[in-house]
Amino acid sequence: MPSAPLGLRSVFERSREERQKRAKCSSSEVEKEIFPSNPLRYSPTFGNFGAEKQSVMSVKENLSEIRNDVPAGVKLIAVSKTKPNEAIMECYEAGQRVFGENKPQELTQKWNDLPKDIEWHMIGHLQTNKVKYIAPFVSLIHSVDSPKLLAVIDKEAAKNGRVIDCLFQMHIAQEETKFGFDYNELAEFLESGAIDEFKNVRMVGVMGMATFTDDVEQVRGEFHDLKEIFIKIKQKYYASEPSFKEVSMGMSDDFRIAIEEGSTMVRVGSAIFGERVYL
Repeated sequence: MPSAPLGLRSVFERSREERQKRAKCSSSEVEKEIFPSNPLRYSPTFGNFGAEKQSVMSVKENLSEIRNDVPAGVKLIAVSKTKPNEAIMECYEAGQRVFGENKPQELTQKWNDLPKDIEWHMIGHLQTNKVKYIAPFVSLIHSVDSPKLLAVIDKEAAKNGRVIDCLFQMHIAQEETKFGFDYNELAEFLESGAIDEFKNVRMVGVMGMATFTDDVEQVRGEFHDLKEIFIKIKQKYYASEPSFKEVSMGMSDDFRIAIEEGSTMVRVGSAIFGERVYL
């Protein structure tokens, strides 16, 4: 079994069983962990728009500000979780076509209601019994965190006559509530050849979420680790696959750091739409 890349923190050495045990918190706790409800920080090097700035700026204005910081070659995913269709349409009318959601049912409803040229991404933890809702239309699933989930996506994609693009979710944070493979787990799975049986999924890269912390260097280090993982997986298992090219990392508070560390996709919600309302 391949060894982990140099520099990877001890988080990758923790057992999957320990992380899964600690991850058994309520869905609301997980959502608050992924998208905390406290006001956004703002500084020249870390964070984005403060609450005061967001309160006087429109979605269109926020989107324009974010785009100024997202270079060509990096895809901006507008995370529209809990946001009404009117807010999404304001973003759409300003030219945004890629949106991300965390809940399959909400994603499905928005797909039904909104323009069909929107590219919808599933970015949150995905339960196997919810895959069927999004399989007919989803453009990219960021959160493949187990072989079992990948098998279900493959099955549902086949039912719909599709090949669904997916990312391996990697566990890079020190927080145990986040999901994902560690490097050795993913390497073992890829070495087994089991993935070759899945004809209706296409793996196009990796995704990860950094620890929610004010420690800029910790966040930067975790993003650097994810890029290292991507490079090693690419070289060893996907060298002949040009489609395996995506590194999805960076959210409202840390997307600038993620871009500096090699992100090709950033998932920005609050900095565009304002603070979320938890239902």
